[in-house]
Amino acid sequence: MVSDAPRPRRADAERNAAAIVDAGLDCFLADPQASMAAVARAAGVSRVTLYSHFATREALLDAALDRAVDEAAATLEALDGEGGAAEMGAEEALGFLVRSSWRILDRHSAVFAAVSAALPPERLRERHDRILAPVRRLIGRGRESGELRADLSADWLVTVVYSLVHAAAAEVQAGRMAPAEAPEILTATVLAAVTARPAAPGRPPAPA
Repeated sequence: MVSDAPRPRRADAERNAAAIVDAGLDCFLADPQASMAAVARAAGVSRVTLYSHFATREALLDAALDRAVDEAAATLEALDGEGGAAEMGAEEALGFLVRSSWRILDRHSAVFAAVSAALPPERLRERHDRILAPVRRLIGRGRESGELRADLSADWLVTVVYSLVHAAAAEVQAGRMAPAEAPEILTATVLAAVTARPAAPGRPPAPA
């Protein structure tokens, strides 16, 4: 009896698709307006092959964003897992996570900037939230333990961390900060911004 199950894709087709996504990610980071023809050249495939895998530029942008998010999320989850940040106090863990992953977080920011004009906001928000989930968990844990400040909302503290990461990367790129010094400077700045401090008299803690 003939099976109705779909046949596995050929290995060369899988390789072509992966090469196209990798090339698309590099091209869109270098030039957010990069054309499908430019991506095909970078991937070493014909335009016919490219369009057989990704019928539209939006589909390729979506796949490139997925690739970047998968890679970044896997790294951040590993750092936040057993043997890493999970074994530390919240303040120490946040410092460890920022120090270890700031380059990854900045790349994530650059990818989002490159594709933001072409993809719907809800798709971007879903991926953005996935990347920042470990940071959000640590901030929530630190607020509960009293290590991190509760006079500002958790959402704002996550934004502060993410913004400082991007600012540090920009300083390194501009030559105003030495790459070797950036992790410690960034970590010290982040912790100074989010570490718990006494609330102003008469002002209740902000809601989570």
